[in-house]
Amino acid sequence: MTRFVVFDVETPNRSNSRMSAVGITVVEDGRISDSYFTYVNPEQHFDPFNARLTGIDAGTVTGYPSFAEGWKNLEPYFSSGILVAHNAVFDMGVLKKCLRDYRIVWKPAVPYCCTVQMGRRAVPGLGSYALDCLCDHFGIDLDHHKADSDCRAAAELLIRYLESGLPVTDYVKTYFL
Repeated sequence: MTRFVVFDVETPNRSNSRMSAVGITVVEDGRISDSYFTYVNPEQHFDPFNARLTGIDAGTVTGYPSFAEGWKNLEPYFSSGILVAHNAVFDMGVLKKCLRDYRIVWKPAVPYCCTVQMGRRAVPGLGSYALDCLCDHFGIDLDHHKADSDCRAAAELLIRYLESGLPVTDYVKTYFL
């Protein structure tokens, strides 16, 4: 069975080039097998909009590692399976910018898939494929814009898609870092 590493990031400002939090939920054999969460000191300013949306501000991340310092804990997860996110292009883009800005050499490309794209196939005609709408549809608990809750909810969506027989691996694409 395939190992999926579902992740979600929160960002401090509209540049979306740094993380202020990251959540990871691992799905193996159709079940959640592991999870990880940390705040991240983005070493950038917080826009009031982002702080209100996520509940994270400069005070929240005081004492937490920067992305570069925390990469040693994140990399084993990110290297261990197919990356999955809800609206994956956003989360993958933030990851790419963090790697670039901190001059971290990782991989030139990684496999990933998106639970939004899968949701369009699994639940045609839903109207909105936003995380909260899909969670409402499937009865999945969500504390939205909290990285640990968002990635767990996306993992639960992935599990629902797997259980329904959706050919999830058909949605795997390559993201070039």
